[in-house]
Amino acid sequence: MGKDYLIRAVDEGKNVRLFLARTTLTVDEMRKRHNTSATASAAVGRLLTAALIMGADLKGEEDTLTLKLIGDGPIEGIVATADAKGNGRAYPLNPQADLPSKSPGKLDVGSLVGKNGYLEVVKDLGLKQPFVGRVELVSGEIAEDLAYYFLKSEQIPSLVSLGVLVDKDLSIKAAGGVLVQAMPGADDVLLEKIETNILDLGPISGVIESGVSLEYVLDKIMQGKDYEILDRKDLAFKCSCSRKRLKGILAGFSDEELNDIYNNEGKIEVRCNFCNEVYTYFPEEIAEERSKKP
Repeated sequence: MGKDYLIRAVDEGKNVRLFLARTTLTVDEMRKRHNTSATASAAVGRLLTAALIMGADLKGEEDTLTLKLIGDGPIEGIVATADAKGNGRAYPLNPQADLPSKSPGKLDVGSLVGKNGYLEVVKDLGLKQPFVGRVELVSGEIAEDLAYYFLKSEQIPSLVSLGVLVDKDLSIKAAGGVLVQAMPGADDVLLEKIETNILDLGPISGVIESGVSLEYVLDKIMQGKDYEILDRKDLAFKCSCSRKRLKGILAGFSDEELNDIYNNEGKIEVRCNFCNEVYTYFPEEIAEERSKKP
């Protein structure tokens, strides 16, 4: 199995932008860290894939994008973030939530997420205030919800395909996604042709599982139409948490709060939501960190 990566392309007439991503290893790393059920893996994997695809559009090195999906289904919610360098991370509020499959090989992601809720997109571009867009959920299947977000919040007609194939041992067989966005004044005939070609490919997770390259898939989508690949980027599960960073946060707590935790637990322990890494501290090292603050 090759590395996870993403390609970004545009057709010769600049009618459409295309993003294709293979995220199998990245989603499997998330699955291992959070011990997710089969359906939860599919749901979180789809949102993480979407975040990585959208992250590829960030311009600044320090820019970040966060997707928050909150529904009334048993998973309760999912958060995924990505940066401009191809690093992503994600977690579900209820990783063990699961439901019976709708049909053989068809996990019921929509019911796991629920329909009553919202999808929120936060882009932190280093400005005073981040950009925040929010839409109500359409189906909970995630791809449809994102397409609705792009149309409603950014006025960009988009085709979104996201897929995660979970093996019997709960490992991730394949994961990936396709995003096609119409540019202003796009040729409707070309858009319809591209949509038909994507539908003819079948589920994107099955295409990824077959082992073909994203470049091959792009060629099949464009079918003889000239295009240019603008970018190729490696993708990975990578968290921005660190022992030092979390110690700095703890230094903002009062001595009383820290001592209460230490006396009750015998230790001060912090677990990162995104990667499940656990960091253990002693009160004196936090006090030392606090003394460094001006």
